[in-house]
Amino acid sequence: MNASNISIDPSWKAVLKEEFSAPYFAKLKEFLVEEKKQFTVYPAGNKIFAAFDQTPFDKLKAVIIGQDPYHGPGQANGLSFSVNDEVKKPPSLVNIFKEIQTDLGIPIPLSGNLEPWANQGILLLNASLTVRANHPGSHQKKGWEQFTDAVIRKVSDEKKGIVFLLWGKYAETKEILINKDKHFVLKAAHPSPLAGGKFFGCKHFSKTNKLLEHNLIQPIDWRIEK
Repeated sequence: MNASNISIDPSWKAVLKEEFSAPYFAKLKEFLVEEKKQFTVYPAGNKIFAAFDQTPFDKLKAVIIGQDPYHGPGQANGLSFSVNDEVKKPPSLVNIFKEIQTDLGIPIPLSGNLEPWANQGILLLNASLTVRANHPGSHQKKGWEQFTDAVIRKVSDEKKGIVFLLWGKYAETKEILINKDKHFVLKAAHPSPLAGGKFFGCKHFSKTNKLLEHNLIQPIDWRIEK
């Protein structure tokens, strides 16, 4: 499988060319083809690389790392923590919006669709880009992590001044892929209610904007207008 078969923003296609032509990626594609013959897979095929399409490499300001897509009907839209419009916000996303409200005074929106963040330069990256319906974690260790680790390394190597937001122990394992002499790493507990509220008070949203402004980069407008 090569880059010409992948529907993805051209800026990322160039950066990730070697990954798309690697043997592990061909095996990953074979796995997905067989999986789709038997099961429903989320997100829809045209949304698997949505994070890259919404946030071109040359527009990148920040990265928020999730684990795998939501596995319920209609939820996953290819962006970590994000759901489609008119879909009930999952508990982790509710807590993210609560922290933004406390941190920046921004009202909690009706929609949980984070496309406005992606369009401003936040790569909303899940470690696995697909999942079998109703089976969380089912597409882990099939090749996606090798691909998304390569994404993080490429961002670290080729960019400067990116803010990485690592929420929870899993996301923190990606810290070793990031050159902290060139980039900023903000760590906090996971926003899931299972973390017992330890995410609250992290102020990652105001901190991200201060770091961007310090580097003379336009800050993020964290509001979701819907």
